[in-house]
Amino acid sequence: MSRLEMEEKLWSYIDGFSTEADKAEVEDLLKRDTLWKDTYHELLSVQQLLHSAELEEPSMRFTRNVMEEIAKLHIAPAAKTYINKNIVYGLGIFFTVMIAGLLVFAAVLIGSSTTTSSAAFHTNLDKFDWGKLFDSVYLKIFLMVNTVLVLMLVDKYLSGKKHAGTLGKGA
Repeated sequence: MSRLEMEEKLWSYIDGFSTEADKAEVEDLLKRDTLWKDTYHELLSVQQLLHSAELEEPSMRFTRNVMEEIAKLHIAPAAKTYINKNIVYGLGIFFTVMIAGLLVFAAVLIGSSTTTSSAAFHTNLDKFDWGKLFDSVYLKIFLMVNTVLVLMLVDKYLSGKKHAGTLGKGA
């Protein structure tokens, strides 16, 4: 039997929650085994300490005091006050134009790789060469430009944070 199981049985015995069979077993083990007896006395002393100790209660104004201290702190403004909407709209338009350009480029590649009739524009995606789209120079240039733009955006963001931190300390 593990130490944890032994302590569980002893706690049940001390608290009076054990069954008659468990009580008889624990009492028998307490008479025979010194480890059980020592553990029982340790747990009994812990329970007596718990019952004899007086727990401190917070004052009646505890909640109000905490709320007053929180009110003294500077709370961050709402997000709409420090996010420039023009930048968000500009980024949205930029990426929308880029995605639309990629879709137009893909449509042109699809149109050039399949046969078209004069009456209707029929495409068969089974015949489309996807390698032509993903191996093209234009797609690689598009991805490189976007990577550079993302790196520039991250640089601007991090340098802005650095300048904001140094300005706050000097003032």
